[in-house]
Amino acid sequence: MQIGEFTNDAFSLLQLLQHGDSQFPSGSFAFSAGLEALYADGRIDSAEGLAQFVEGQLRHRWATLDRVALIRAHRLGRDLEGVVTVDREVETMSLAEGLRDGSRRNGNALLSMHARLKTPLAAEYRALILQDTACGHIPVVQGLVWGQAGLSEAQAQAAAAHGVCTDLLGAAMRLGKVGHIRVQQIRSRMNRVLLELLGNQVGTEPVMHAYVAAAEIAAMRHETSELRLFAT
Repeated sequence: MQIGEFTNDAFSLLQLLQHGDSQFPSGSFAFSAGLEALYADGRIDSAEGLAQFVEGQLRHRWATLDRVALIRAHRLGRDLEGVVTVDREVETMSLAEGLRDGSRRNGNALLSMHARLKTPLAAEYRALILQDTACGHIPVVQGLVWGQAGLSEAQAQAAAAHGVCTDLLGAAMRLGKVGHIRVQQIRSRMNRVLLELLGNQVGTEPVMHAYVAAAEIAAMRHETSELRLFAT
């Protein structure tokens, strides 16, 4: 097939694959969202427990808070003042210091890369963070830069959801708790969950909320752990 024969849909797919790739630098490899502590406490001790944890994170954190923040930032487009407002809301709702810090570090890493790639508004928003005007939480940055990079709202959501699965399952593998085959089985299972969640439309004035108490408590306890592989 000649390059000129590619359709707009194919080009959009290539962009989605690029920005949703786990190799795209974002710093997320350093965080487990409390998973390491839950394994250490024996709260998760099987592949089924891992699958339930990932699904819980998708349903009760990503879909109701991160996804909403991403969509709001995406819809705001070039309105950086509005994006800062969303960013501050995420900051207020992130109670665990480790998770809050991780979200900011991941967001700043992603934003820094997009600034280097000269994605529109990336450098401007990074300047607001350096001025302590904005926080740079990962879902907000995703909505901003992916929108400016040309990803549609639906594509940005899909890339973010895929990233959550990849990060958590990758963390479990690095902890030596699960192998490649089992990870792919869990990932396939999560596709049904993601289709359900992504099929739920987000209205014009969405409200953010989350409830993942076990993960947040584990992340808080993990902050004082002397032996740990991940930051959270």
